[in-house]
Amino acid sequence: MPLKSFVKEKPLEYTAPIKVREDSSDYKQKLERKCRKTTLLKRIPLHKLMDLKVDYAFKQLFGNEKNKDITVVFLNAILQKSGRDSIKDITFTNTEAGGEYVDDKQSRLDLLVITEAGERINVEIQFTNKYNMIKRSIYYWAGTYRSPLQKRMSYQELQPVITINIMNFTIFDRTNRFHTSHHLYEDKEKFKLTDVMELHFVEMPKLIKAWKEGKLNPWNDLLARWLLMLGMVDHRNNKVYEGIYKELEAIAMADKMFRNAFQSWEELSMTQEEYLAYESRLKRINDEEAAQREAELRLKKAIEKVTKKATEKAREEKEAIARRLLEKGMEIQEVAEITKISEDRIIEIQRGFKE
Repeated sequence: MPLKSFVKEKPLEYTAPIKVREDSSDYKQKLERKCRKTTLLKRIPLHKLMDLKVDYAFKQLFGNEKNKDITVVFLNAILQKSGRDSIKDITFTNTEAGGEYVDDKQSRLDLLVITEAGERINVEIQFTNKYNMIKRSIYYWAGTYRSPLQKRMSYQELQPVITINIMNFTIFDRTNRFHTSHHLYEDKEKFKLTDVMELHFVEMPKLIKAWKEGKLNPWNDLLARWLLMLGMVDHRNNKVYEGIYKELEAIAMADKMFRNAFQSWEELSMTQEEYLAYESRLKRINDEEAAQREAELRLKKAIEKVTKKATEKAREEKEAIARRLLEKGMEIQEVAEITKISEDRIIEIQRGFKE
């Protein structure tokens, strides 16, 4: 939808003769400043925007105290279907998950906030599928849930913990939905055991696929709107979805909070120090992916080599058996049936030891 449809010009009302006091250059500058207020971005190249699926970029935008209002709206968009009351305010807290061991480096959370109701919400951004995300998510949930428990505290004082996993890959084959939520339920009657455990999984490839198929309407779907913002820039594949940008830009002209998020995203991407830190993090992720791929290829070659050797050994053993059976005078057809070797090959073996 064109941006012009959202910019309504107020007609001039002439109640008295107008006297122009500014010179033409001053008037032109004021007019330009006024026009700039209706522009969403400063029009930096879209590929220069940070990929918000990279944990560093996500934390800088949504884990920043000055962007608290944006984070609240984003979290409410994800949690709106779980039946919880809307979040009004959050407090950013430490990002430790309470690891089991002193050197447990995987116990640092991407984003952890506490709501005004005392609920803890942990948001994890995973760019690469190198962990068991389901078990990892439960492990993080458990650490976050028990961490506030101190001596002489009652278990009743433990508050609900919500884990949100935003993944740049898919993990559920049984559904095409890009957002699923999970709780503990009774097996037969399906009533909820407790509200202290809630796990969300967002699979970004499914979101992009749904958008390409025309199944998303970010104008009416608040969650799709915010997640498409995360999916618009894909630095792994050196791709930017211009179509998503144009639609979200038009939406942002009517959604002030969404527009603020866009502008904060741009400012973050234009800050040289921040962008250098982002590029460093992205390079490390890419290097880790390359190393993982290299290890997988080496393992595949090793398995192929072992398999080939085992196959050759098994073939040699079967042919040795066939040779002994032929030497005892057994018919070619019978030998082929016993050894599962083709009759043509049995004939070749027979010719070999007769020559």
